[in-house]
Amino acid sequence: MASVAHSAFVRSARAAVSAARSLEVAGQLRAAILEGDDARISRLLSDLLRVRGLTKGQRVRLQSRALLNLVHSLRSAALNDELTGLLNRRGFIQSATRLLDLALRDQQAAHLVYFSLAIGDSDATRDADACTRAVLLRRMGNFLRDLFPSYGVYEVLGRLSGGEFAALTLLADHAARSNILLRARTPERGRDAPALPLRVAVARFDPAVPAAIDELLHSAADQLSQTVTPALETLPPVIEVASVGSAPPIRPDACLTVSGRCGASRGVTSV
Repeated sequence: MASVAHSAFVRSARAAVSAARSLEVAGQLRAAILEGDDARISRLLSDLLRVRGLTKGQRVRLQSRALLNLVHSLRSAALNDELTGLLNRRGFIQSATRLLDLALRDQQAAHLVYFSLAIGDSDATRDADACTRAVLLRRMGNFLRDLFPSYGVYEVLGRLSGGEFAALTLLADHAARSNILLRARTPERGRDAPALPLRVAVARFDPAVPAAIDELLHSAADQLSQTVTPALETLPPVIEVASVGSAPPIRPDACLTVSGRCGASRGVTSV
């Protein structure tokens, strides 16, 4: 009985060592691939194929796990923004499209919240303020995760480019524009941090006349391009923004159909 228990313990220990080693090799391979270090990649692959001290079956499992972990790691790197930890544009489009498909299936409305963060993208400030920009972008990532706590289930968050961010949510109360801007004044609760210099637009997905995520993004970006709202620090608590294609201003919680590039956008409303 003691012999059986000892054998089981040994197998369990070897399995744990094998799993840890596969993660280690996958991490080293990912770093080498991202750095373009061909010599290191060749050496790691050679070591993986010639690993000793294991049976043939254990060696094959180790190799399979390491390569599978590498695939998952590279896929994550391809779909995520390294600086903020949010999805990048490609990852956001993929995940948001799946969420819109679910909303259409369930005949449920969805809301795209488009953020423009003033980060000083001019050539004169880009290099000098690199550290400040990085801190601001990380703060924005944390702010979005706090603002949309159901991300990963009912919500999708992403950094599209530079200071452009987006959130797609099925929860209407999370998409109230005026509330978002008020929250941006004190983005880190319990800390005396400066307000985030944001402009925000919201486009609504109507399952009765569905629109693709690209149309929602274009509609929201058009709203921002047609407004000259100053940075958040100078904004009053409630902001009026003219809807795209209309002259009079609307309140943040109102909804209007907006005009797209080729006639009315299907299923897209501004908020």
